[in-house]
Amino acid sequence: MIEVHRLSKSYGPVQALDRISFALGRGEVAGLLGPNGAGKTTTMRILTTYLAPTSGRAVLCGRDVLDEPLEVRRNVGYLPENVPLYGEMRVRELLEFRARLKDVPRSKRRHSVSGAIARCGLGEVENRPVGKLSRGFRQRVGLADAIVHDPPILILDEPTAGMDPIQVREVRSLVRELGERHTVLLSTHIMSEVEAVCSRVVIIAQGRIALDAPVAELRSDAALLVEARGPAEAIRKLLMAVPGVASVRIAGDRDGVASLELGLKPGEDPREVIAMRVAANGWPLRGLETRRRSLEERFVEAVSRSSLDALDREAG
Repeated sequence: MIEVHRLSKSYGPVQALDRISFALGRGEVAGLLGPNGAGKTTTMRILTTYLAPTSGRAVLCGRDVLDEPLEVRRNVGYLPENVPLYGEMRVRELLEFRARLKDVPRSKRRHSVSGAIARCGLGEVENRPVGKLSRGFRQRVGLADAIVHDPPILILDEPTAGMDPIQVREVRSLVRELGERHTVLLSTHIMSEVEAVCSRVVIIAQGRIALDAPVAELRSDAALLVEARGPAEAIRKLLMAVPGVASVRIAGDRDGVASLELGLKPGEDPREVIAMRVAANGWPLRGLETRRRSLEERFVEAVSRSSLDALDREAG
């Protein structure tokens, strides 16, 4: 449904996107994450044909954003970061107007508008001027606008911005429902929102993909904390050779006691092997604890690693 291949975007000397690639299939709900200025909004604007890429390709529903921009727009519902709405129009009036612009057939228009109003919880304000609504309700109007023509792809930039906790819960439920029939790409800074509605996470940092993985895989990601009395570097080298261990970091070395954090390969549990090998070397094992890493930790790790890679590129 969405295919991005080596997509780049430059603003003069500033490289906003640097050859990013990812793909989303039908029914996937993906969270597009990254620090401010990472390139999230630029990516979304290219996918919705509001910006042209400097190089690379983006194809949505088989339509290239450069070759067939109008066809791409027909297949995409877009909720931008700042929703452009006509404040003097009433909610239903605005959505009927937008449905006409999006070529919703006249015979289906009333049903489509009523459906969008119902799904976005706008029934109580459908006859009120948009300019008189709270930010949360205006955000919901923008979401209704994005889905009124029932597109196969939805691109949502901060969909719950400005909403109260009850509205946030309702919109998250709606996004999960939409994900059953649509491909959804949403941008957010709220990690709990990603865990609640997304099946996939794509993290952009320094204009590059820092992480692209299923949420289920990240939830199963575990770190192992090992504490033993002995030389930290020697223990680190020993543990790196244990099957199932992906990385070893020395977290502390005090009074002859080494603390190490181990990254594990998916599905691996090498605790028994670690205990036997540490003991066989005569190092008393003081602690062995599994800790699940949060999405926030994985986010910080991916962004930090990307920043270091960027410094290495500049130095090289």
